Amino acid sequence: MESACAARSTCHAAAQGRPYACFVREDTRIPFMAMPDASRALVALLEPPAGTLTSTVYNVRAFAATAGEWAARVRKAFPAARITFAPDPRRQAIVDSWPEELDDTRARRDWGFAPRHDFGGALDDYLIPAIRHRYGG
Repeated sequence: MESACAARSTCHAAAQGRPYACFVREDTRIPFMAMPDASRALVALLEPPAGTLTSTVYNVRAFAATAGEWAARVRKAFPAARITFAPDPRRQAIVDSWPEELDDTRARRDWGFAPRHDFGGALDDYLIPAIRHRYGG
């Protein structure tokens, strides 16, 4: 997921004091899920009793923030962050082809999927502390 990688890259650059030019528009929605939620979803999918699953394919989602919302949250955590937007037409077109939201109703109904991290929690409780720890900040 190219834009999710860009969202993480924004955090890494900010923690290292490096500028980051985001390759999508500020209003671009970026689907994202914290790794612990993704891991829990995979494990939970293996646990339901036989016959309770109604599909062989499930969508799972946590949140879809805009690139601008990511930048604002990163600047809150790293006030010296230098984040700009320089959309790359090819990459922007790829991200624009993705759905902004996914319907995970079946996963929630069939096996009780529920992410623990919303946008704020994913950054404040998971991603930013891990990045700070990595760079000693």
